[in-house]
Amino acid sequence: MKLSTLGGLALATALAATGVSAAGHDPVKVGMITTLSGGGAGLGIDVRDGFMLALKQSGSDAIEVVIEDDQRKPDVAVQLADKLIQSDKVDVLTGIIWSNLAMAVVPSATAQGKFYLSPNAGPSALAGKGCHPNYFNVAWQNDNLHEAAGAYANDAGFANSFILAPNYPAGQDALTGYKRFYKGDLAGEVFTQLGQTDYAAEIAQIRASGADSIFFFLPGGMGISFLKQYADSGVEIPVVGPAFSFDQGILQAVGAAALGVKNTSQWSKDLDNEANKVFVAAFQAEYGRLPSLYASQGYDTANLLLSAVAKADVNDADAFRAALKEADFASTRGDFAFGSNNHPIQDIYVREVIQEGEIFTNKIVATGLTDHSDVYAAECQM
Repeated sequence: MKLSTLGGLALATALAATGVSAAGHDPVKVGMITTLSGGGAGLGIDVRDGFMLALKQSGSDAIEVVIEDDQRKPDVAVQLADKLIQSDKVDVLTGIIWSNLAMAVVPSATAQGKFYLSPNAGPSALAGKGCHPNYFNVAWQNDNLHEAAGAYANDAGFANSFILAPNYPAGQDALTGYKRFYKGDLAGEVFTQLGQTDYAAEIAQIRASGADSIFFFLPGGMGISFLKQYADSGVEIPVVGPAFSFDQGILQAVGAAALGVKNTSQWSKDLDNEANKVFVAAFQAEYGRLPSLYASQGYDTANLLLSAVAKADVNDADAFRAALKEADFASTRGDFAFGSNNHPIQDIYVREVIQEGEIFTNKIVATGLTDHSDVYAAECQM
């Protein structure tokens, strides 16, 4: 593997060609902007590691990757995107975790003719009127997992939910998604600060609200802080949420307090398909830890890109776009296709937090939504 350094971060190309090759073309240059330090770094690290694992497995010389740390700051992400496009001459951008950063970077990048493959953030503004032929979301539209949580709340008989999320685009989409499918009343609706770590005031509101259930979207360290404080509070109202609040990294930090909680995800390590089995085993072997949904999304994003590179030259934008749209790769999720707005059509599952030996993890207990897309596609004109 060829390595060099820039800004303290590694640049890497895939291994010598034994699989997908550049087919006589120059390698496709990818700029990965993701969160590798500060709050939420674990999410970006997982996306990066999943992406790079897929490239290593492919044995391809077709892709070169420049990796940069956005520090979860929109202004830094914009500066990095400008550098990658103007100085490094990348063909494709990827990696962003947070929707406010995506909103700062994606419209400008696609307007300059670059392809953007999102391994995570899926703000509604980019799925509807702000869609673009060069923007593909390989994870989900932000509302999707929360819609499935709302549907599960109905099935569980919850009728008075207290809901909370951070006040940024993904948090706003989260509560909108939950309310779109949930049919009960709201005991309270609260937007917290992005990056907040003290939830005493919110837990006091929940205690006094008369809620019969709690739905929350708090990814990364925010979820760890909330769940620990909630477990210590003595409040025993059932909790439901998306996978982001009960992901692999969060569960190890929270521990037994999360056991039995139901959460929704388009991926789980126990999904029974060959691509997922290979991915889970390879990720554990490579990195010494179980993969998260973020890692699976990075892995799928790389494999989508590899499938397009095998069919078309990135300099032929129409052909490359068509190759991406075909989504001709074996997804860790099994069935996967893009809708009319280049966002996934996929199943979303209900998972339960369990313990396997000393490891806290999830298992699928039901399918929440089948072949699910997003409501914003009707607003996308392309």
